[in-house]
Amino acid sequence: MVDQDGGRLPDWLTVCRDAAPEVPGASVLAGAASRTRPALFATLADALALPAHLGTTWDALADVLRDRLDAGPLTLLVTDAGQLLADEPAGQYALLLTVLGDLAGTAPHPLRVVLHEASPS
Repeated sequence: MVDQDGGRLPDWLTVCRDAAPEVPGASVLAGAASRTRPALFATLADALALPAHLGTTWDALADVLRDRLDAGPLTLLVTDAGQLLADEPAGQYALLLTVLGDLAGTAPHPLRVVLHEASPS
């Protein structure tokens, strides 16, 4: 994702391709286990202990993540990030980034997302 104001990533988003980053306190999500939207929602629900009423829409996800961010800062580390939503239309990945970006800009506590993809050997 490129910021329109300077060709750089927004402050809340980090993309890395080298060795797995050390991100203390991060909730780890496996991109390989999140290739579809339902799988992503289930992975997030498990990793963040989100409520059962999560729902299946981007708005529902935004609502529960906002509630989570009311409680304190959140850092998500996505491993195998290249596989995240890989079995969904490309627009779904963009919607996820939009939801996360909106939350990062409006939530009472910081949201940080680290997308990690191992470099090919």
